[in-house]
Amino acid sequence: MPLNTDTRRTADEKEPAATPAEPAAPETSQEAASSEAPAETSPETPSSPTPDETAPEAPSSGTPTETSPKTPSSGTPDTPGATEPVADATEPVAEGTRTDAADGAERADRTDQAGDTAPAPGAPDAIPAPAPDATPDPAPSGPLSRLRAARRTWREGHPTAARVLRDGVTVLAAVLVLAALLLPNRMHMRPAQFVRIPVEALFGAALLVTLPRRWRLLAAWVCGLGLGALTVLNFFDMGFYEFLGRRFDIVIDWALLGDAKSYLNDTLGRGGTTAVLLGALVLVLVLIVLIALAVVRLGELLARHRHTTGRTLLILSMVWMVCAVLGLRIDGVPLASQHSIALARSRAEAVRDTLRDEREFAKTAKADAFGNTPPAQLVPDLRGKDMMFTFIESYGRSAIEDPVMAPGVNKTLTASTEALAKSGFHARSGWLTSATYGGSSWLGHSTFLSGLWIDNQNRYRTVTNSDHLSLTKAFRKTGDWDTVGIMPGVQKGWPEAKFYGLDKVYNAFQMGYEGPKFSWSTMPDQYALEAFQRLEHGKKRDKPLMSEIILTSSHQPWAPVPKMVDWGEVGDGSVYDSIEKAGKRPGDVFYDSTKVKQEYGRSIQYSVTALTQFLQRYGDKDTVLVFLGDHQPVAKVSGDGADHQVPVSIVAKDPKVLDKIADWHFAEGLRPAKDAPVWRMSSFRDRFLTAYGSTPHPSKG
Repeated sequence: MPLNTDTRRTADEKEPAATPAEPAAPETSQEAASSEAPAETSPETPSSPTPDETAPEAPSSGTPTETSPKTPSSGTPDTPGATEPVADATEPVAEGTRTDAADGAERADRTDQAGDTAPAPGAPDAIPAPAPDATPDPAPSGPLSRLRAARRTWREGHPTAARVLRDGVTVLAAVLVLAALLLPNRMHMRPAQFVRIPVEALFGAALLVTLPRRWRLLAAWVCGLGLGALTVLNFFDMGFYEFLGRRFDIVIDWALLGDAKSYLNDTLGRGGTTAVLLGALVLVLVLIVLIALAVVRLGELLARHRHTTGRTLLILSMVWMVCAVLGLRIDGVPLASQHSIALARSRAEAVRDTLRDEREFAKTAKADAFGNTPPAQLVPDLRGKDMMFTFIESYGRSAIEDPVMAPGVNKTLTASTEALAKSGFHARSGWLTSATYGGSSWLGHSTFLSGLWIDNQNRYRTVTNSDHLSLTKAFRKTGDWDTVGIMPGVQKGWPEAKFYGLDKVYNAFQMGYEGPKFSWSTMPDQYALEAFQRLEHGKKRDKPLMSEIILTSSHQPWAPVPKMVDWGEVGDGSVYDSIEKAGKRPGDVFYDSTKVKQEYGRSIQYSVTALTQFLQRYGDKDTVLVFLGDHQPVAKVSGDGADHQVPVSIVAKDPKVLDKIADWHFAEGLRPAKDAPVWRMSSFRDRFLTAYGSTPHPSKG
C-alpha cells in the first residue's frame, strides 16, 4: 500500500503517540497505513479556511499537522472497529475545524437547493442526516412563495393532471399566438383565414431558438407585447370599419374616443358607460399580457427542443415558399401568409401619410377660389332670400334604394314632394359623395360648407381654425344677412361657430326643451324646428336670415323614434314623454339587422316629414331650403362596402332659384334619380357660389 511521503510525516513521527483525549494507536506500519490513508483521501471532511488568510490550510479531520494534535472526527473512529473514546459533546471544537454534523447539514442544504440529483463522482453514497434537534427549514414566506410551494406540492401529488394541464396551456398559447398573427382587421371572418402558415411565426421561432436565454426572454416579451398591441389595433379597425367605414388612424383618431364616450353616456348613462370603459380597458390589458406570456412560453419550449424545432422550421419554411411561389389558396385566401407584416407596414405608411397630409393640407386650406372676393360679389342672385342649410343625420342613399327601407322612405319623399307642390314649392335633387361614413358628422358638415375634403380630425381642426371662407360665412361677409345656428346636438362649447360665420348659436340647452331625450338625440326634430321658428325665423327683422340647422332624430341607434304631433301642441316638449316611453329600446333594435333597418327608415321618414311640414307651415316666396344627408348610416344598415353617397335637394318657391341650377341636371322632386349626377361633397360650395352669381377672387396659400 503506498504511503504518504510528505515531508510533514517526519515531523508527525516526532509528535507524541496520543493526546489525553485519544489513546495511543499500535505502531505497526500496516495498522498506520490502514488507519491514516483513508483519512487523507476521504472527501467527507474537506478542509476549512481559518479566519487568518496567512495561516496554513487546515487539514482534513483526522490528518495531523505540525502545530496541532490529531483531532478525531466527531463521534467517528478512524478505522472500523476502533475503540477510541468519543470526545465529550460539550468540549469546544478547535478553531478552523468542522464537525461531521455541520458538514452533513451543509451538504444536505446544498442538495435541497439543487433538487433531487445523483451524487457527484467520488462523493460518498450517503449524506449524514442532520441531528435530531436540528432546526427545520423555515416555511415559505410571502404569498408568491406560498403559491409556488402549493403548486409544487400539487404537481408532485397529481403528476398526470399536472402534465395534462401543462400541455393544455401550451396548446392554448400556440393557438392564441397563431390567431393573433392571422386575425383580420374586419368584422367578417372566414375559417380559411386561420389555417394559413404565417411567415412571422417562422421568423420568430428561428430568432428565439438561436438566442441565449436572457436575450431570448427579452426578445419574446418585446415580440409578444408588439403582437398584442397589433391585435388590439385590429379590433379598433373592426369597430371603425363597422361604424365609420374606414380603418383606425393611430395618429389622429384618439380624439374620437371622447366622442364615443359622450355617445355612450347619452345612450347607456354614466354608470353603463363607466362599466363598458373599464371592461374594455381590462380586456385590452389582459389580451396584451396573455399574448406576451404565450410567446414567452413557446419560446422556452422551442429552446428546450432545439433539434426538433430546427427540423420542423426547415420543413415549414420549404412548404411556405412552395405555397408562395405557386400562389396556392384556400377559399380565396393565400396559404402563405404575411398578414401581420403587411398590417404593420401599412400602419407605418399610414402614419407617414398622415403627417405629410397635415403639412400639405395647411397650405391647401389657405388657397381659396373665393377668398378675396369682395362682399358685393358674393351670391348676388340670392339677395333678399331666407336661406336654410339643413343637415339630416345619417340620411344616405341606402335609405332610398335598400329594399327594406326604400318603400317607406320613398313613399314619404313622394308624398312630401306633392305636399310642397300644393304650397307652391318645387325641388331638385342629386347625389353627393360624403367625406365620412357611419359617423363623424362634423366632417361631412365642414366638407360641404368649406369646399375642402375634410375626411379626418386633423383636417377638421386645421380648416376650422383658419380664415377659409365657408359657404355660410359668405352670407355673413356680405353684410346683408343675419346668421344663426340651430344645434340640438351641441352640448358643450362650440368655437367652430366663428368658422361657419354664425352670429348666434342655439345649443341643446338654449331652446327651452323640457321633454325626454330620444336616445342620443336631445330633442325631436319637430321641436327643434318649432323652437327655430319661435326664437328666430318668426321674428320681424331688417335683414333676411341665413340659418344652419342640424337635425338629430335620425341618429343611431334609431330607437326610440319620435312621432309627429300637432304643431300647436309642441309646447315645451313635455308632450313627447308618453311617445318616448312607448317607443322601442335601443337594445331591442340595434342588434337585429332587419329591425335596425326598419327603425332607421322610420327615423328618416320622420325627419323629412318634420322639415317639409315646417317649410309648408312657415315658408314663403323668399324661403330657399338646401337640405342633405351628412353621411350614410353604419354598415349594419347600409351594408358592407356601401358607397358614401347622400341625397341633396334644393327647394324654393321662386322659379328663378331653381333655374340657376338647370345645368346641374338634378332630378325633379325630393327623390334623386338613380342616374342623377354624383359630385364630391367638397365641390358643392364652389358650384353653388358660382351658380348664384359669385365672382372668384382667389387667395393663395
